Parts: sequence; C-alpha cells; structure tokens
Amino acid sequence: MPTIAVRIRRARVLASLSQSQLAKEVGVNRSAVAQWEREGGTHPSVEHLATVAVATRVPFEWLATGRGDSAQCPQHDVPAVAVEYAIDDIEVRVLEAVRSLPARKRATVCKLIEELVSKN
Repeated sequence: MPTIAVRIRRARVLASLSQSQLAKEVGVNRSAVAQWEREGGTHPSVEHLATVAVATRVPFEWLATGRGDSAQCPQHDVPAVAVEYAIDDIEVRVLEAVRSLPARKRATVCKLIEELVSKN
C-alpha cells in the first residue's frame, strides 16, 4: 500500500495541481506540501488532509489510510510511469518537470540525460 506521502503526491498530480497550487487551496506554504509528499516528511493535520481530499477530488478515507472504494481512488488514471515509482524527491521533480514539457522538448531532455549517463 502506498504511503501517505505517495497518496498525497498522486492525488495532486492526477488533479493537475502544482505544489504551489495545492498549497494555495489548502492555505499553507508550498514547503508544507513538499514536506507532506516527502518520505519521512511531516504529515498534514486532519483538517489540512480533508482540504487536500476536496481540492484533489479523492476520497478522504483513501487519502488518509489507503483504504476505501478502489473505484473512486485515482489508480485507474495513473500514468504509465507513476510518480510513486520514483525513489526520491529529485526523481519526482524531474518526472513532473518532464511531463509538463511539450513532446519536442521532452525528447531533447531525454537525449541530454542519456548523454550525461553515457559519459559516466
């Protein structure tokens, strides 16, 4: 079962919200959302978690516990390379940034990364 950090991140990404946008919806700083989405980071209060659930349109029970009606959980909308497979916050940031680029720029970034890896 994904951790609360992964569920918050998944809900936010699938709702097409940036950390800053979600923070504004919840009434916190972006750094608070970043902490909630980081493994080993802080957890939101119940009030903030409820607001996250409303803002991202996911069931509160699923967001808080990972349980609930799976038909209402965002699993069916998860992209092919899901954010929860990222091993750290840097991979999450890179993946989110690449996904926000147009196809041509994504290809350029991919070539750059492949070039950097081949030089190691």
